[in-house]
Amino acid sequence: MRALIVDDEPIARKVLREELELLDGVEIIGEAATGAEALSRISSGRPDVVFLDIQMPGMGGFELLDHLNAGPLPAIIMVTAYDEHAIQAFEAGAIDYLLKPVSPHRLQQALERARRMSRSPSEVAENLARLQNVSPAAQQTSQAVRKVVGKLAEEYFLLNPAEVLAFQADGDRTWIITSKQRYLATQNLRAIEERLQNSTFRRIHRNALVNVEQIRKMSMITSQRWLITLNNGQEFIVSKRQARKVRDVLNW
Repeated sequence: MRALIVDDEPIARKVLREELELLDGVEIIGEAATGAEALSRISSGRPDVVFLDIQMPGMGGFELLDHLNAGPLPAIIMVTAYDEHAIQAFEAGAIDYLLKPVSPHRLQQALERARRMSRSPSEVAENLARLQNVSPAAQQTSQAVRKVVGKLAEEYFLLNPAEVLAFQADGDRTWIITSKQRYLATQNLRAIEERLQNSTFRRIHRNALVNVEQIRKMSMITSQRWLITLNNGQEFIVSKRQARKVRDVLNW
């Protein structure tokens, strides 16, 4: 496991490095004292796991995570000295954390979990998305889900739901449609719908979930069937069962 240590305190970095050096199968590729330096090292070094301090001057741990949206994404292990609210958020989001001073047993547990997770890039991306969704920035907004995960070629991207026009099921695959690109979703349509409850997304058909804020036009086909045109020009037929719900949302 290629590891990066991010902490503004030199002593904290030294202690964690010494503990990691006692473990087998760990290569420490570097350290970073600021969020900006960490982003640069993540981009150039492509670590498998990042030990990330929450409280740092300037760009803190959560702010740093908001910049990780594409490319090879590392497993994140958050480190904190006293932030009990953050710990509760990590537990709710199934994200691992270490409490300073870090015990060797907990460090090994966290590293093993990161090792297992790193074998599945989609799981790494989903965990990072969940961590962003429980961050203080997310809790200050009314948006329940801040990121959804999409795959393009061999890379995973964390997408803001506001940039998503629709989710469309095609057999056993679900596609994420944006104005510029189409990504393969890591979850099925039902799971995505459950995650996006109380959002701007509405089911219009058993195979489609649409962002109502991205609807440009709604045309009547019959008295009970409608044609929706999105801002990118793509068209969807609204099923008879869902037509009234969509009209009610749009106040049409």
